[in-house]
Amino acid sequence: MLPAFLTDCPLDDLPGIIRHRVAQGGGWLPFDRFMATALYEPGLGYYANALAKFGHLPQGGSDFVTAPELTPLFGHALARQVAQALAASGTDEVWEFGAGTGALALQVIEALAELGQPLRRYTIVDLSGQLRERQRATLSAHAPLVHWADALPEQLHGVVLGNEVLDAMPVQLLARVGGVWHERGVAMDAAGALTWADRATDLRPPLEVEGGHDYVTEIHSQAEAFVRTLGDRLKRGAAFLLDYGFPEAEYYHPQRAMGTLICHRAHRSDSDPLSDLGEKDITAHVNFTGIALAAQDAGMDVLGYTSQGRFLLNCGLLALAQRADARQNAMMQKLVNEHEMGELFKVIALAPAGSAADWVPLGFTAGDRTHRL
Repeated sequence: MLPAFLTDCPLDDLPGIIRHRVAQGGGWLPFDRFMATALYEPGLGYYANALAKFGHLPQGGSDFVTAPELTPLFGHALARQVAQALAASGTDEVWEFGAGTGALALQVIEALAELGQPLRRYTIVDLSGQLRERQRATLSAHAPLVHWADALPEQLHGVVLGNEVLDAMPVQLLARVGGVWHERGVAMDAAGALTWADRATDLRPPLEVEGGHDYVTEIHSQAEAFVRTLGDRLKRGAAFLLDYGFPEAEYYHPQRAMGTLICHRAHRSDSDPLSDLGEKDITAHVNFTGIALAAQDAGMDVLGYTSQGRFLLNCGLLALAQRADARQNAMMQKLVNEHEMGELFKVIALAPAGSAADWVPLGFTAGDRTHRL
């Protein structure tokens, strides 16, 4: 028999749904399943509900700002790389995952037109119906060019973009407590409040974490599975994934003992994903070594890996900034400065094995760090 607080809890309520799933799991829900529900439950999860998410100021109702919302210079610089990849691969379609407000799509479409690079179609893959509607409004002037898809086709030809997509994919939590590794999940106390609960596991981080101290971290099975699927489907073209993260040796550094899991709401961060369900973002940094290995396992080559700052500068950001006003130039500094987004954010480029032997991606012509993955 279910406890009273479960029988009284509506199933059209996100906390109620999570409590029921905890109960159905025997009193324990793996964190990746909790995170998937909290972010993507239809109509209720953070990315599936109508709450404002993207923008500059908390008083505007937004929770965080992404690079395309800071300045169109971001998308226009990235478009130079996209144009080169389209021309080199002989393709004419862009696929963007998790397009947010549509700001990046708008910037890339307009910049490609200015560059004279033909584009037959711009396809967006986004699970959020609410965000799709916002994207339609942003991209209304380009309606004949833009399409939406729920999944990848069996074969994909074109350039794939993912800006801050990997970090929003559910992660598994691992906790080394008293020298023993556990998988951390979600349970309920006697009153029905959500709480942490650990279970012993054979799961491990991809490399040994030195020391015997207690340690919490994440593993990225779903992000790596996404990249393997991409590798299976992408036949011609290239993929450029931009996100905050580290190579494996930095990610699982002994001093990073609290992991990277974090929540965002109203331009503030906190470390409690069990509260305010559906009202804030839950995210973890990306292990780019794991992404690179998953790509290689799926038959792709790593074309480059570098910081966002270096990538954008290689793509001609400074030349673009010469045509921008003072405010855009101030925002540009946030994109490239090491103490802002320039160093924390990284860019990795992938392509079908052997397909890019005769061209070097523009964004990695200087400062490539592939050897550090």
